[in-house]
Amino acid sequence: MGEFKVHRVRFFDYMPTAIRAMAFNAHTERLALARMDGSVEIFNFTDHYFQEKVIPGKDSRSIESLCWVGGRLFSAGLNGEIAEYDLENLRPKYSLEAYGGPIWTIISNTQGTQLAIGCEDGTVKLFEVLEEHIQFERNLDRQKGRIISLSWHPSGTHIAAGMMDMILFVSTLMSMLLVDRGFGGSKSRETVVWSVAFLSDHTVVSGDSAGKVQVWDGHTGTLVKTHLVTKWDVFLPDLAVWTSEGTVIQFQFIAPTLHQQQGKEWVRTRTFKNHTHDVRALAEIETAIVSGGMDTHLVVRPLLEKFDEKSHASGLRKIHFPHRNLVSCAKKVGLLLFQFPGQLELWRLGDSDGHGKPGDRLPLERMPEKLLLLKRKGEDHICCSALSSCGGWLAYSTVSCVRIYRLQTDNNNISITKVSKLPKALHSAHQLCFSSDSSKMFAASSQSSVLVIALTQSECKYHGLTLTFPSPGSRQPIHLMTTSVDGKWLAAANSDCEIHVYNLQKLKLHCIVPVYGSCPSAMGIHPTTNNLTVVHADQQLFEYSIVEKQYTDWSRKLQKQGLHNVWLDRDTPVTHVTFNSKNPNQVVLHDMHMFCIIDQSLPLPDQKTQFYNQMTLRSLSEQERPSHLHAFKICKTFQDLLCVSLLDDQSLVVVERPLLAITSQLPAPVRQKKFAT
Repeated sequence: MGEFKVHRVRFFDYMPTAIRAMAFNAHTERLALARMDGSVEIFNFTDHYFQEKVIPGKDSRSIESLCWVGGRLFSAGLNGEIAEYDLENLRPKYSLEAYGGPIWTIISNTQGTQLAIGCEDGTVKLFEVLEEHIQFERNLDRQKGRIISLSWHPSGTHIAAGMMDMILFVSTLMSMLLVDRGFGGSKSRETVVWSVAFLSDHTVVSGDSAGKVQVWDGHTGTLVKTHLVTKWDVFLPDLAVWTSEGTVIQFQFIAPTLHQQQGKEWVRTRTFKNHTHDVRALAEIETAIVSGGMDTHLVVRPLLEKFDEKSHASGLRKIHFPHRNLVSCAKKVGLLLFQFPGQLELWRLGDSDGHGKPGDRLPLERMPEKLLLLKRKGEDHICCSALSSCGGWLAYSTVSCVRIYRLQTDNNNISITKVSKLPKALHSAHQLCFSSDSSKMFAASSQSSVLVIALTQSECKYHGLTLTFPSPGSRQPIHLMTTSVDGKWLAAANSDCEIHVYNLQKLKLHCIVPVYGSCPSAMGIHPTTNNLTVVHADQQLFEYSIVEKQYTDWSRKLQKQGLHNVWLDRDTPVTHVTFNSKNPNQVVLHDMHMFCIIDQSLPLPDQKTQFYNQMTLRSLSEQERPSHLHAFKICKTFQDLLCVSLLDDQSLVVVERPLLAITSQLPAPVRQKKFAT
């Protein structure tokens, strides 16, 4: 693998916010997830659960519920507004005041023609879904209490509404069901019907704050059965239940015993404990239960009865970190830029002249130092940022503006100057990056276009130079950009799996990389060969010669032989690719759990090869070792990785964010179960 001096960085205090709501689109197999900071994330469940889009949050945005209508995404929140999202430009398309106070829930009918919202003022409001917007239709009869939850019958003719101490049925006639307040001391408190599910046979299932799951006959309005699952709040979006203890419980409509096959009923069949804190959102898909909550991570729990045999697809999956970079590295000067929703931090790495054997901790002659804390302007959260390789330029974007700053460092002093006159065309960006010589900045704009901004000592100039995807091309946002060291090439990838390479000297499209069916998760251009290395969400790896406009011989050999199953079975995507300038054969890449150095001069591992072989190699003699070497060299010494990069001085920067550090900053759970209780 070679020896590197490693900067082990643990001072990036990345802190994700809690998951508040989610909605699954069965037609496109996309999961929309909303967090407490108002951000929305879109995961592609057909592509290894890849996080293909992120809509940044806003200080004033509150999301309590999400809803899909076809390919359109709507949200509602306690600010009293309904919002529809522009999934091509990654921003709210418009928002509409509902005039009912805070909105607790939003749902659509099966036909996708109407939305219903439950409001603080006791109204259920109906909106018609039109081609470009939604339009208020009517209010259903106003009630005395807030409407907490809603469920539409599949026929579209009835709605069940959860309230305080009751469930309301709305159709041509209106009826109410009173909900028992619970047991013991809880009888003095109101019961909140947090969720209702209206099934096709007119069965209604409710979950409430008294810890009960109740099954009702919607025809007669009678209670069929009560399941007391906890002493705490119960939520029920589908036919699975989650509790404020971090537990997910599955119910199935089956015969209660093997000997009693005639009468079926709702039976509690499974309990999952995959969260440390309150579960706040749940979605049930065909093969799995998806959950999230206060502990911030997304859990995909496969239903084993849906799989014929144990496989990679049937394994539990947890998504902790975003599938994009939050760290920028100035490789020439050893600076790091950390991106938070509300600010940027610029750090200088520490330094040591010490020497030692592998694994030794070297004494620091200069401690890491925070040079700059830059807070954003306005309410919109930061969606992307970049730091030039020389450390002289810094830029960030929100959905409403782009800011560019000139940095100058002198020993321990740093000065920052805002570039005041920016081109009018540069109003927002999905991605930002600088050329290797810091003479240009590239901003990924709408409709998969890239603006080319010329940089001088004191200003930015836009000469109308825009790199555009050819027509008919994708309108999906660009989520990856990378430039070559010689300043000749720019590669851009969008969420339609398209990768276009531009010639920056001629400022025109050079070639289109053959489209592969999985989204690119990371890519980089080799500093000497100008070969483009691309890693996809399904862990496939390709090397493409930009000059020759074809895959390299090494890439063809890799695809013909196939990647090792251990590599393919990893459950987190590669998020960064870099190169060893001192050894042109080496490619460095990482995911959350490991970093890998691929040495293209060594043989590829076949399925019989021991893939994780570092310990074995150490135990062999010098004569035996060459016969056991292969191209993929894995290092798991460092964990919970946000960034691995190689500086120009050949030192390795490893940015870790231990999950235990995140957990320690979470609020205390509502209830922690103790042994024998």
